[in-house]
Amino acid sequence: MFHKIADRCNLPFMRDLDVVASNDINEAVLHSLNKQGHGITIFGIGTNLVTCQAQPALGCVYKLVEIGGKPRMKLSQDLEKVLIPGKKIAYRLFGQSGWPLLDLLVGEKNDEVIPKATHRILCRHPFVEQKRCLVTPTRAEKLHQTVYDVANGVVVKL
Repeated sequence: MFHKIADRCNLPFMRDLDVVASNDINEAVLHSLNKQGHGITIFGIGTNLVTCQAQPALGCVYKLVEIGGKPRMKLSQDLEKVLIPGKKIAYRLFGQSGWPLLDLLVGEKNDEVIPKATHRILCRHPFVEQKRCLVTPTRAEKLHQTVYDVANGVVVKL
């Protein structure tokens, strides 16, 4: 398709574009794609590369959220795979019984409110506007702690 567009629209750079494929790619998928004569130049093979298929695996992916302080967003047809751009801080909010109520993501550089005990906060689902709730936590715990300061090359916490 890119080669046809390159020829039709006189855009030679379109012939050099990489086509990237990922999402549960395994040996059987690669054989099938090869039989179909695909034009894919880059494969993202994660879980199937490092796990035994006979045993269950947790599919996890590192997703880039920022480059040089500028937010970046992953787009996908699968809503669950769409990424909220920018660096975030994760908090766990606890209720009166001491049990966790929910985890909350707050933009690191935005003017968003850091959750505090006894302060009511509106929590929204990232992709479903109708899903939201008001929560008054008895405790808010930051989930990530800095252990190693890369910029200064020092261990911050053991």
